[in-house]
Amino acid sequence: MAAPMVTFSLKRFGRSLCVLRQHQSCGAKKWNMCRNYATKTNILTLHERGIFDDIFPEASIELPKLLQSGPQCVYCGFDPTADSLHIGNLLAIIGLLHCQRAGHNTIALIGGATARIGDPSGRSKEREALEFDQLQTNIKGIETTLRQVCKNHQQDIWKSPKELPPLRIENNSSWYRQQNVVEFMSTVGRHLRMGTMLGRTSVQTRLKSAEGMSLTEFTYQMFQAYDFLHLHREYRCLIQLGGSDQMGNMMTGHDLVRKVTGKEVYAITVPLVTTTSGEKLGKTAGNAVWLSRDKTSPFELYQFFVRQPDSIMESYLKLFTFLSMAEIADIMRKHSNHPENRLAQKKLAEQVTILVHGVSGLESALRCTQALYEGGLDVLQRLTEEEMKLLFSEAPTTEMVLEPGMSLLHVLVKAKALPGEVTGWHIMADGGVWINNVRQTDPQHVVVPSLHILDNNISIVRIGKKRYHLIKWIR
Repeated sequence: MAAPMVTFSLKRFGRSLCVLRQHQSCGAKKWNMCRNYATKTNILTLHERGIFDDIFPEASIELPKLLQSGPQCVYCGFDPTADSLHIGNLLAIIGLLHCQRAGHNTIALIGGATARIGDPSGRSKEREALEFDQLQTNIKGIETTLRQVCKNHQQDIWKSPKELPPLRIENNSSWYRQQNVVEFMSTVGRHLRMGTMLGRTSVQTRLKSAEGMSLTEFTYQMFQAYDFLHLHREYRCLIQLGGSDQMGNMMTGHDLVRKVTGKEVYAITVPLVTTTSGEKLGKTAGNAVWLSRDKTSPFELYQFFVRQPDSIMESYLKLFTFLSMAEIADIMRKHSNHPENRLAQKKLAEQVTILVHGVSGLESALRCTQALYEGGLDVLQRLTEEEMKLLFSEAPTTEMVLEPGMSLLHVLVKAKALPGEVTGWHIMADGGVWINNVRQTDPQHVVVPSLHILDNNISIVRIGKKRYHLIKWIR
C-alpha cells in the first residue's frame, strides 16, 4: 500500500483566531484570557496540529469566541456503509476526543437512514443499496468501535481522575422512521435552493460523469442538513465536524439551520488521509485500514504505521496522537539523530494502537512483531493461538504424528516443506532452514520436542526468508 499523506491547509481557522485577536471588542487583556483558556483546553490551538483544516463561515470571529465561552455541542456523522470504521474516519473521532478533552459535549451520529441513500461525495458511481440485516450489522459494528476507542482513550491515554463528558451516540433512523415524506419536503425542502445544491462539487462531478446522478443521491445533502437541524433543536448543537470532502454537505446544513431558526451554526473540517498519489484512503478506494480487529488486527495496524516514511512523521504524530507539541519535538529530534531506529514510527504506531485496541492490543502487536522479526523460542511460546493464526494465516499446515527417532530432514520432506531429501539436505546444510526461529543445519538431527515443538504442539518452519510452513503435531 502506498504511504498515506494528510491533505490540509490550516487556512481559515488560524485566520479566524487572528481576526478575533485584532477585533476591537477583544482587547489585549481579553485576548490573553482567550489564549490562556486555549492553552488549558487545547481546543483553539488544534489548527496548529493540523487537525482543524477549514471552517465555515470563513474567517468567522464568532466561532473561536463561542469555543472559549463555555461547553458547546459538537457532532460528527458516520454512515454505516461497512461493518467497521477505518483510519480515514479516525481523525474525525480524534477531533471529537479533543473536543471532549476541552469540556465540550460530543455526539457521534450513525447514519442508519442516510446510509440507505448514499453519500455521493468522492464517488464515481452510486453505492449499492444495503440490505436491512447488513445495515443493522454495520450499525452495531460502528457503535462498538466508537465506544471502544472512547474507552481506550479515557483509560489508557487521558489517564486523569477527571471524567470526560460522555460521547452520545445517536442514529438518525430514529427521527426519520416516523417522518411523512410530503410534510418533510414541504417543511425542509422549501428552505433549500436548487442552484446552490447543484453547485456543490460532489454534485457537479457526478452530473458530468457517464453514469450521472440519481435523485436519491442528490437528496443526500438535504438529509444531512436536516440531521444538523434536528441535533440543533434537540441538543443545541452548533458545530458539525467532518472530513474536508464533506464541506459542501455541511454548508447546506448551515444554510438550513440558519434559515429555519435564525441562529448561526458552524462547520469544521478535518483533513483527509490520502495515499502519496492523492487517492483517499477508505473502503471506496479498496485500501482501507480498519479499526475493527476482526478486519485489521492490532499487529497489522501497528505495522501499517511503523512502515510510514520519515517525511510524514511529525505531521502524523500531531494528528494521530495526543502527545504534547513539546513531546513531539523531542521525539523528532531524537529520531533525526538515528532515523534507522524508527523511533518516531514506533511511537506513532504505539499510540494509535493503544487508542484503537487498548494496551492489550499493543501488547499483542508487539508480541507478534517480536515473534516474526526478532524473537526466539521464548517469544514464540507467548503467542496466543489467535496470534499464531494471524501471523501464519497463509502458511500451509501439515498434521503429523511424532514418532521416536524422526530426523528433521525426514519431517520436513514429509510435510512438503522441502522438495526432496537430496535437495532438502543441501538447503539445510547451507543454512536455509529455521524451526521456531532457530537455524537448523544438521539434516540428521532428531526431533526434540523441547527444542523443535512449541507448547501448543506446533512447529513453525521457515524456508529461506519468507516461506513458512506449520507442522501440527498429534501426540
